[in-house]
Amino acid sequence: MKYFLKFIFIFFCFSVSTGQIPSYYQNINLNLTGDQLKNELSNLISTTHQTLVEYTSSVSVDTWDVIKVSDGFSSDTSKVLLVYGYNDNDATVENDRTRAKSLSCHTSSCFGLWNREHVFPKSLASPNLITNFPGAGTDVHNLRACDYSTNASRSNKKFDAGNGNSSSNNQGNWYPGDEWKGDVARIIMYMYLRYPNQCEPTNVGIGTQLFSPNGDMPDVFLNWNFSDPVSEFEETRNNSIANVQGNRNPFIDNPYLATLIWNGPAAEDKWASANSTKDYEDENFEVLINSLNNEIIIENLDLNTLLSLELINMKGQIIKFSKNFILRTPDLASGIYLIKITTKHGSYLRKISLN
Repeated sequence: MKYFLKFIFIFFCFSVSTGQIPSYYQNINLNLTGDQLKNELSNLISTTHQTLVEYTSSVSVDTWDVIKVSDGFSSDTSKVLLVYGYNDNDATVENDRTRAKSLSCHTSSCFGLWNREHVFPKSLASPNLITNFPGAGTDVHNLRACDYSTNASRSNKKFDAGNGNSSSNNQGNWYPGDEWKGDVARIIMYMYLRYPNQCEPTNVGIGTQLFSPNGDMPDVFLNWNFSDPVSEFEETRNNSIANVQGNRNPFIDNPYLATLIWNGPAAEDKWASANSTKDYEDENFEVLINSLNNEIIIENLDLNTLLSLELINMKGQIIKFSKNFILRTPDLASGIYLIKITTKHGSYLRKISLN
């Protein structure tokens, strides 16, 4: 018989920024998770998308007009902030973070100008996104001001893990840069919910889909949503576009919604919602340590409700992940760790000590 040492766990206190849930979400059941929550949010952002914006127009508000406001640089209102950009202080214009609003590209010779980047590329949607009439291809939530040459370099490359500044990798994929990866992830998530049959994340993201129960969200986007929190720029941009289109990007309003739908690392919960990570005194399951086989085992839990187990170090990095009730830990150093148990009813976080 295996010998189990049962640990007494120290209560782990953590803080979250509590915010009021916007009235936009007043009819959403935030106790839901997975596909049920995804479907409710999808219906919300579709039914409230009341204004379809022309891509280019001389007689009405078009996407150029909206982007010049939504992507405005807060420190200098005469400029737009360029996605994938990272340096305004060298002679290489492709790297610029900002550009004068007046330098928008409307001709075939656009070096040093900026244009409109489809974060979810037109050609990777099925069917392709088109811009000759208002619709999915002109949704401004998916459009970002971008240096013309950088936009051409990105082209329709798929997103892939990386670090540092934006660049192509050896496999011909695209890393958006440390500053922009969270922005990109949340845009891709929005596009999937808004156009679920046309803009599938697996068509635009490279790598495994271990976190999401249905395998419909690449892990890379859930990792980016966690590691690059929402910026003030994103929040302002979301508000600006909502004022025109009528709908919002829910994952900018609360990144933790992605965690509730697809699992993965626990992103910031701006609303401290009922399903946010919490203590599990109200549950009957137990966490056991098998010291002989180097295993962490969850007992007395209905496995039909279990979504994932994660072991997290004190730097916030997920170092072990499992979709069943066992986490194997043969190569871990002794020390303090967090274990996160995600079920269909919510997520639960505890501090544990491994000897």
